[in-house]
Amino acid sequence: MHMPSNPPATAILERLAPQRWPLPLDLLPAGAVLVGGAVRDALLDRLKPKPDLDLVVPSGALALTRTLANRLGGSCVVLDQERDMARLVLRDWTVDIARQDGASLEADLQRRDYRINAIALPLHGPAQLIDPTGGLADLQQGRLTAVRESNITDDPLRLLRGLRLMAEIPLSLDPMTAVWMRRHRQQLTQAAPERILAELQKLVAGPLADQAIEQLCQLELIRPWAAGQPLPTSVDAIQLTASEQEHALPLARLTALISDKGLERLKGSRALRQRCRRLRQWQQRLPDDLETLPEAERVQLHLDLDRDLAALILQLEPAHQTHWLRRWRDPEDPLFHPASPVDGTTLQRELKLTPGPRLGELLMHLRLERAFGRLHSRDDALQEAHRWTNRNRDAL
Repeated sequence: MHMPSNPPATAILERLAPQRWPLPLDLLPAGAVLVGGAVRDALLDRLKPKPDLDLVVPSGALALTRTLANRLGGSCVVLDQERDMARLVLRDWTVDIARQDGASLEADLQRRDYRINAIALPLHGPAQLIDPTGGLADLQQGRLTAVRESNITDDPLRLLRGLRLMAEIPLSLDPMTAVWMRRHRQQLTQAAPERILAELQKLVAGPLADQAIEQLCQLELIRPWAAGQPLPTSVDAIQLTASEQEHALPLARLTALISDKGLERLKGSRALRQRCRRLRQWQQRLPDDLETLPEAERVQLHLDLDRDLAALILQLEPAHQTHWLRRWRDPEDPLFHPASPVDGTTLQRELKLTPGPRLGELLMHLRLERAFGRLHSRDDALQEAHRWTNRNRDAL
């Protein structure tokens, strides 16, 4: 994805296609420039259909954003009132607008995190790229270099953001930047937990996540939240389809990187924490000889993991991977997708049962019997339900 040569600014402007933006350029003041990720991704020709836009204006960013929101039917979100930064949300687009930081645009760019993010494209006048730090050379050479040591500690999240970029773009880490990252790694704890987790989730989902995670571990950036488990790689997922890898690998990587307590400290959602916790528990419980796993536990494994089973399959031997994947991909497989052959409402009506824990136990029993091929029809299930209730009548 490296640039073979520096494309002219006119070509970059064509790739950005500002005529498709929901924000007419003539509504922006003189001196407005596009900076950051959109310029970088346009240079690499990896723009999303609706890229996030970061604009710098000479002054009055917050007032401008409010005016644009009113005029264009969008909304204004204040990001930092003191630093005069706001976000314009227009349908599916987001446009961050900030006041120039420093006496000149070059001074503003010198205060950014990495050189590849410190390239600007003026939106009025002749097309030109402004690159005071050497970002174009870094892109050509596939290198990630911090502009200055102090810049990556001004916002400690920048320590992690650099490695997230390495998970998305083929970049090698500048040796001095690596020294700075390791030196200041403890400052990452000062960043907002939710922002740390958001960067990690992007990192583990990146196409080059394996290399970025290796660097992440070497620099010990996530030691305060680390799980210390063996890490799955893209090589481990060789039998998975692309869509299966897209779902399974990020979960498996995050589970291996961040402990349950770490996810809680990083304010992970309840659903995410549950998925990682269940995967971790089954990774630890799974015996070497899979055939020794008791039937009830085997059914519970598939109920617990369901769509996330592929993340567990990553740790199996290749022969078991092939077998398990084939069965998991079959939605009708009664073990890999366990379901009761009759529902709770039917059981209550046919057996005169009342809702409660025992009804749940009966449903689980019927799932198990069906999963292991001992029930073949609805009538079989109702007969087994009658037998089960007779055996357990005192408890019912």
